[in-house]
Amino acid sequence: MNPVIYTIGHSNQTRERFLDLLREHGIQTVIDVRRWPVSRHAPHFNRRALAAWLATEGVRYLFGGEELGGRLQELAAYFSDGSLDAAWLKSRPGFREGLNLVLAEAQQGRVCLLCSEGDPARCHRGTILAPELEARGGRVVHILPDGRLLEHERLQLPGRVRQQRLF
Repeated sequence: MNPVIYTIGHSNQTRERFLDLLREHGIQTVIDVRRWPVSRHAPHFNRRALAAWLATEGVRYLFGGEELGGRLQELAAYFSDGSLDAAWLKSRPGFREGLNLVLAEAQQGRVCLLCSEGDPARCHRGTILAPELEARGGRVVHILPDGRLLEHERLQLPGRVRQQRLF
């Protein structure tokens, strides 16, 4: 059976609304795929704070931003128009292992990838991670800010997204 991987962006949601979304969809483990898990506008989503309050709610927190994070400091990671070079990201050490971790966790329970952008079409979790996970046998479902679910195959990606499969 293909494991289902959910994704969500915390956007500007309150802690309570975010928890409601996780509960509504039965999420057991959150894997944070933000390279820099801090937020000035929503400090309750800073890595330490998030891990602590998720634990009190019985939700596991794993940090996967080192392997799967999309906001990189290296200029080589970006095209001249500012968009992330998917091939460059996928060539980083640990990327494949990060995907394998997500798939393994999804075999054990309901997993959700977390980033900050609410719209998965504007986030690396929708443009890079989801296609790679589906190519490895996963099924990706995005939790939208209003709580609706969107199968990844139905996601409308912007025309400037560039992808190249390396593996």
